[in-house]
Amino acid sequence: MLFVSTSGALGRYIDLPVPVTIALRALIALLFLLIYCKFKGVSLNIEKRHILPVLLSGFLMGLHWLSYFYALKLSNVAIGMISLFTYPILTAFLEPLLLKTKLQKVHLALGCMVLLGIYFLVPKFDLENDYTLAVFIGVLSALVYALRNIVLKTKVADYNGSMLMSYQMGVVFILLFPFIFTVDMATIVSQWQGIIALAFITTAVGHTLFLNSFKHFSITTVSILSSVQPIFGITIGAIFLSEIPNQNTIIGGVLILGSVVIESVRSSRKA
Repeated sequence: MLFVSTSGALGRYIDLPVPVTIALRALIALLFLLIYCKFKGVSLNIEKRHILPVLLSGFLMGLHWLSYFYALKLSNVAIGMISLFTYPILTAFLEPLLLKTKLQKVHLALGCMVLLGIYFLVPKFDLENDYTLAVFIGVLSALVYALRNIVLKTKVADYNGSMLMSYQMGVVFILLFPFIFTVDMATIVSQWQGIIALAFITTAVGHTLFLNSFKHFSITTVSILSSVQPIFGITIGAIFLSEIPNQNTIIGGVLILGSVVIESVRSSRKA
């Protein structure tokens, strides 16, 4: 979670257009992941019937990263990461719609809790305000991320996580590759440290460790642990970027993250 949480600060630190940053992140992460799969003997074979879901998950992953990084650019680490963490509750609402499961009443209460948290995050309901726009884009990113997780969960859950990430990184890079030519090479080289850190520490190492942790903990436990991501991210942003969240951001964050913890604990007890 500590490694994955660096995404917020690095997203703010790297001074490149967002599509260029995401394209380079995907390319370098893909190289690291392919080396890892080769070293670990992980097969990259995939059944024909699963190709479309994997490609779709890659498209959704790219859209998720793009919207998340735009939210970071428009606001700060705290608002970007907290807005993104509405995704567990959005997932709870999407699953009954897409998987034909029963909507639970407690999710309505938690949804209201999240909406109240968003109310505190938004300075004023005016889309010309960058922070307001950032919250809405962050929630859009959460929605796309929730959809991506549902696609993977229902279609290709039996595949190795690093192999799936490799395919997703390939899709993201192919889609965003043309944007690299919109920036001169000298500008890209000047940002190499942040790009390498984002691709290696956040993506390749962070997400690989995260997926491997499923072998040692229940998914519910991992979900609860993942709630510390915004806390780690905000702390990193405060230390390295001097971004201190205001009172309303803290209140909104407590409400949104509180709903995530409540849902995770509730699911654990039910199981």
